[in-house]
Amino acid sequence: MPLTKNAQVAAVSAAIGLALALVAVAAAGPWESGQRTAERVAARPKATHTSAAGPRRTAEASPAPLAAGVLTPATGSSTVPVPTKEGLAETLVPLVKASSGLGKVFTAAVVDAATGRLVYGLGAGTAAVPASTTKIATATAALSLLGPDHTFTTSVVAATDARRITLVGGGDPTLTARAEAGGGYDAASLRELADDTARALLQKGWTRVALGYDASLYSGSALHSIGHNDNLAPVTALIADEGRLDRTSYKGPAARSWDPARSAAATFAKLLATRGITVTGRPSSHKASGGLLAEVQSPPLSELVERMLTNSDNDIAEALARQSAIAAGKRASFDGGAAAIEGALEHLGLDVTGARFNDGSGLNHLDALTADQLATLLSLAGSAAHPDLRSILTGLPVAAFSGSLSTRFVSDTGREGAGLVRAKTGTLTGVNALAGTVVDADGRLLTFAFLTSGTKDPTAAVAALDRLAAAVSQCGCQ
Repeated sequence: MPLTKNAQVAAVSAAIGLALALVAVAAAGPWESGQRTAERVAARPKATHTSAAGPRRTAEASPAPLAAGVLTPATGSSTVPVPTKEGLAETLVPLVKASSGLGKVFTAAVVDAATGRLVYGLGAGTAAVPASTTKIATATAALSLLGPDHTFTTSVVAATDARRITLVGGGDPTLTARAEAGGGYDAASLRELADDTARALLQKGWTRVALGYDASLYSGSALHSIGHNDNLAPVTALIADEGRLDRTSYKGPAARSWDPARSAAATFAKLLATRGITVTGRPSSHKASGGLLAEVQSPPLSELVERMLTNSDNDIAEALARQSAIAAGKRASFDGGAAAIEGALEHLGLDVTGARFNDGSGLNHLDALTADQLATLLSLAGSAAHPDLRSILTGLPVAAFSGSLSTRFVSDTGREGAGLVRAKTGTLTGVNALAGTVVDADGRLLTFAFLTSGTKDPTAAVAALDRLAAAVSQCGCQ
């Protein structure tokens, strides 16, 4: 018997390791906080972390909890039928043919999450421009190489032979100089770092210091191929509030500093001044040396991945690409990050034929992924064999409720998918994409990817993709 819409919402949560009450769909809160917190605790890495360099650490395995006797997970149940290729085609093909919004190139893949098997494909193995759905690949690589509990450190070191300190960037893309990070997110605080630094300096009897900054962790060009742009700050290992020049935004386009590392150091100097430490001269760039004075840690990588996917955050994506490069022993540059992502996906067993990476954010039109590759990555994230990847699923926006899907699936074209579809969007000029998860009407968890290029009407293209995803949510498709 097909599930009701509310039961489908509950099955979505059960399928990724967390059972919510059936009324959860009535409010965005559980999706944005309760689900993610509980899921993160349940799926905290409890297994051997393996990278291309081999096993990294081992801890006790612990499966995510399910609501026994109330909800049945959509995955792994022999009583829940898998949709057929013919059934899905009967539902999707007419929608594709009837849509005027899709471009000259359209590819699609629907994968059974429990088995990882492709159950429907339309050009599923043909590489296409993925736009921001590239972030799914970036998240997969970073989590597999570093582990979900990994954090990034911003520190201050003091020279032993002079009253000179250095602010050292560790590649934390969410470091904030504001009293609050914005959006309810946790973040390492430059103010807290200034507090601890001033306290340590005063204990030394130092009230006047020279300040330097070190952003040498990353290499190569800091500018993306799109140039200086409101969608992405220059990529540097030291940055506060993503180099945003306004005082309030925490996501989306905004004017950015041309030199975020220097700007962060200048802000740090001002923070020290209000704490009784005079900084002489202007902060200068140099390689850090000396003993540790103070440090702050980023939230765990799993939380950064969720934030990146929910808000389609390009700055976090490019930082994670570079951190992946470092973990893989490659140069922390655009090229190094791209190579690390591809290598990590191949190490996980993904067939990377046709895949092409030039960045971690998907802003480059030369990036390429197949619909099958994207849908398969999402199925890996839901697999019991890869608990470290679970935050990819919990970070996906919820249709009509959160992130980049908060204003989608609200019209007649996709309303049936509201609360049922979780997906990452992708948008470039002439390119639209949608890749995510959905529980179908029979209760089977599926992953999907729809990619289209050559679109001329972005509004019509978005409506077409939403309509397709919503149709899968309503279809038993036997």
